[in-house]
Amino acid sequence: MDHTPPAAAVAVVAATLTVSVVIERRPGMEPEVHFHAGGQGFWVARLIARLGIGVSLCAPVGGEPGQVLRGLIESEGVDLVPVVTRDPNAVAISDRREGERPSIIETSPPSLNRHELDDLFGCALATGMTAKVAVLTGLPEPDLVPADLYRRLAGDLRANGVKVVADLSGAALASALEGGIDLLKVSHEELVADGYAEGEDEESLLQGVQRLREAGAGAVLLSRAAEPALAHTGDRLITIAPPRVEPVNHRGGGDSMTAAAAASLASGRSLEESLQVAAAAAALNVTRQGLGTGDRHSIELLTEHVRVDEAPAPGDGRRRGKKEEEAPAPAD
Repeated sequence: MDHTPPAAAVAVVAATLTVSVVIERRPGMEPEVHFHAGGQGFWVARLIARLGIGVSLCAPVGGEPGQVLRGLIESEGVDLVPVVTRDPNAVAISDRREGERPSIIETSPPSLNRHELDDLFGCALATGMTAKVAVLTGLPEPDLVPADLYRRLAGDLRANGVKVVADLSGAALASALEGGIDLLKVSHEELVADGYAEGEDEESLLQGVQRLREAGAGAVLLSRAAEPALAHTGDRLITIAPPRVEPVNHRGGGDSMTAAAAASLASGRSLEESLQVAAAAAALNVTRQGLGTGDRHSIELLTEHVRVDEAPAPGDGRRRGKKEEEAPAPAD
């Protein structure tokens, strides 16, 4: 680690970063080559910065791709706190001159050795303790870092008065729950895949949210693609419906929710207000090509059109079963 952790309202922890190189060509013009920083941690940090909140990003950086990442990330107003690694960061190269297509070259993220893992934990802890909110982001490969790192980090940060927001799945999520999470953002697909919910119907999802709270999440924000999000604030179950929009790119909506919720909590908004901003940020992001993009003014305006309603508790009497729905109406 070669950087003194700065004071920022939000600290984002990422186990990996990627350099993305995209070749594009507009009709009648020469090919264009674009360089972008990539990875969930960066996308979350970028939107936090765009919302006007000071943000630090603690992540492994190594090799020539790492040198490129330093400039790209800091140009977005994100304060990078690098953990220097012997292996280079991952690189993904895509040729989109003939339309959308998979990467033509994609290297693997670096495998961190014992000393680098110690440095990552130390960086995350020290940087997180200077912030009001720390965000733990996920892994593109489940064995990239030991899952127990998330338990220790979540527990230590919360023990020192830092709010922990997490966007995790799999073993990393299970581990972080043991340490304790103030706000967990999770998708309905992840809820089912990780075994917390038995199906994608609302009743099953609400039961899954309750299981997450029992496992260690103080509040849960559950994204459901085009459907209104579900949330348990710790006091009540609610649905959060953003304005209806036509998606251009479905990817990145969940990361935008995480970023906007963390930024809003750090700015002093209530949890429910923060969840409304999160829904607005996700709605704006899916109308754009870039991930973790959008502007503060537009998100604030869209927030005014986010509707919050009570959601019935799992199994409560307001939810009719199939037999009840099919029963004939009583006579007048």
